[in-house]
Amino acid sequence: MKLAENQNSIIVTCKDLSNEGKGVVFYNGRTGFVDHLLIGEEAKIIITYQKKDIFFGKIQSLITKNSDRIKPLCPYFYECGGCQLMHMNYEAQLLYKKNKVKECLYHIGHLNIDVDSTIGMEDPTHYRNKIQVPIKRVKKKIVSGFYKEKSHDIVPVEHCSIENKNADQILNTIRNLMKKYHIEPYNEDLRKGVLRHVLIRNSRKSKENMVVLVTNCDAFPGRNDFVKELKKLEPSISTVVQNINLRDTNVILGEKERVLSGKGFIEDTLCGIKFKISPKSFFQVNPVQTEKLYQLAISSAELSENDLILDAYCGIGTIGLIAASKVKKVIGVEIVKEAVFDAIKNAKENSISNAFFYCGDAGEFIQEKFEEGIHFDVVFMDPPRKGSDEKFLNILRKTHPKKIVYISCDPATLARDLNFLSPDYQIKKVTPIDMFPNTAHIETVVVLSYKNPDQHKN
Repeated sequence: MKLAENQNSIIVTCKDLSNEGKGVVFYNGRTGFVDHLLIGEEAKIIITYQKKDIFFGKIQSLITKNSDRIKPLCPYFYECGGCQLMHMNYEAQLLYKKNKVKECLYHIGHLNIDVDSTIGMEDPTHYRNKIQVPIKRVKKKIVSGFYKEKSHDIVPVEHCSIENKNADQILNTIRNLMKKYHIEPYNEDLRKGVLRHVLIRNSRKSKENMVVLVTNCDAFPGRNDFVKELKKLEPSISTVVQNINLRDTNVILGEKERVLSGKGFIEDTLCGIKFKISPKSFFQVNPVQTEKLYQLAISSAELSENDLILDAYCGIGTIGLIAASKVKKVIGVEIVKEAVFDAIKNAKENSISNAFFYCGDAGEFIQEKFEEGIHFDVVFMDPPRKGSDEKFLNILRKTHPKKIVYISCDPATLARDLNFLSPDYQIKKVTPIDMFPNTAHIETVVVLSYKNPDQHKN
């Protein structure tokens, strides 16, 4: 590869895509990661950051193009860090995700196993039922949008191609009303101002919307009139909640909340089960794909009416409640107490009497039950991006449920955890599901079966 006119401008060829969707290149013994570069493309790039062994860059000009390259649907794509793959046609995105799962399983988990084709969407746009955006003043104008990657510079966004269409309109109305009622956006440098973020959640079933105003104060002038006019102008809003976050932090939501209008929650339906969703509830952001994911996970587990199942990391009880009609009993465990309260309410709301939810550490819980002589037939686990921990995985290996259904949002930590379980469990099925089209994020359902099903459980 030849050096261009200055040391920061070089010509490279993309050899692979990283787990973050960046083009992987090599130059003078170093590895580089280039935004928006596709496999096989040659480009002149500008190095934007570098250290000893790696560098990062952006395209200055393309020399050759990959046939999968398309014009992004979103005009903000090259500025905003929210999506990483919108310049790639959708079939190529699905193949990329399948290959990334397979590569992680092989290189990290040392597992050479088949991976199903990625389950995609018919329409991979406007799928998000939740957005949370910062509100700022930029050049005397109130704007909302998304941060550029690895920065606190906001990209003002009027229309987002992956969020629910109602959210754009509601955000526009909020910005206009802020101006009318003299509600100042939060300035994180001066630590002054009122409105920090706006969170909007949408129900696919009822079409209702929840608006959460994240503020830097307990009260602000004009609040009641602001909320009344907001609901009048946007009748799809069924509830407005104020979340108070006084901390100097990147964490969006604070601990204290106040319902300003409505019930403080919305309801949605997944696989025929109704769920109450509060501001802090974990609820998958793509309901169309979530139904596919849960149906796949439950059908692959081949549940029977005498099974006792554990829903680890259960959140508000989604997968456990959906599976409850097929089994004898469901027990869900979750460390976040607010989510457990929601799960209990959801069970009552749906008249499900064989599902029970507890607040606590899943590993400690399954250990306690094992010592009491209680064995789970099937464990559903949907851990956070960091994956599970060895403590929980060790207990699974010790108590050896017949089947484990692992729902992962990170193929790297999934590969690590599967490697840990592989001495005792056979991996029966690996299926990526595209929960987040146009981004590099990958959701995967894995079904594991205990290798010695007839072994006596002591």
